[in-house]
Amino acid sequence: MLIDCHTHTEFSVDSEADINGMIERACQLGLAAYAITDHCECNRWYSQDHYPGETIYPYFDFGRDFENSVSAVTRLKEQYKGRIELICGTELGQALQDIEVAERVAADPRLDFILGSVHQLPQTEDFAFLDYTAYDMDGIYDLCGRYFEEIYKLCRWGKFDILSHLTYFLRYIKGGYGIDVDISRYDEIIAESFRLLIENGKGIEINTSGLRQNYGDTFPSLKYVKLFRDLGGEFLSVGSDAHTIEDLGKGIAEGAEIAKAAGFGRLTYFKKHRPEFVEL
Repeated sequence: MLIDCHTHTEFSVDSEADINGMIERACQLGLAAYAITDHCECNRWYSQDHYPGETIYPYFDFGRDFENSVSAVTRLKEQYKGRIELICGTELGQALQDIEVAERVAADPRLDFILGSVHQLPQTEDFAFLDYTAYDMDGIYDLCGRYFEEIYKLCRWGKFDILSHLTYFLRYIKGGYGIDVDISRYDEIIAESFRLLIENGKGIEINTSGLRQNYGDTFPSLKYVKLFRDLGGEFLSVGSDAHTIEDLGKGIAEGAEIAKAAGFGRLTYFKKHRPEFVEL
């Protein structure tokens, strides 16, 4: 009776996973709830013509991808009714870089669930594509600090349900390049971001993708899941961040154990932005 509330399908630029195959796999796993959250990068919503001179991250038309994904999931919810609790979601990236788009997505009545994400800082390449050998440690820490400032501002905006993969950049800085960074220097702004989430009835996720990658831990780690709980956090989701059928559900059991170790007795998923719970 576990959940997977962060997954991608053929309607995400970085996935070729057949959406029906993903849902069938979720049924096979016996998930209590399964959310499809294809990418919706607000700063790439329109076609390339809308962004003259833009060279960073050369993929556009996320508005098209969003519509294709949400339309498909809305239809498939009826098809799979009674077999699985299928959640229509989206991973909303860089909301603050185009508030008009973000507000439009947040108001879409078809959505059950919104993950709030930061993959890319303003005027900077996506963390996935940066060459970290070009940075000294001061530069690395500057990137980390700017990331947590964006997270804080995103939490202040707050028109999402769950903050996705806090510490995302560690997937690449530490997991990809082996550069060890001490993020404890950002504990206060992380705590302030958590307080905003809690005040506004929002939650965080345990993203288990790092467990199957070189990083070897969740995003965030137990330390920050526990901090969220100690500050009064109530809503905690767990997601594999699967981009393939094979990765669906991976690490979810381990994520549930981390949730329990942090003091949570239940996990959360959302239907029409209202929390539903699965007991641990």
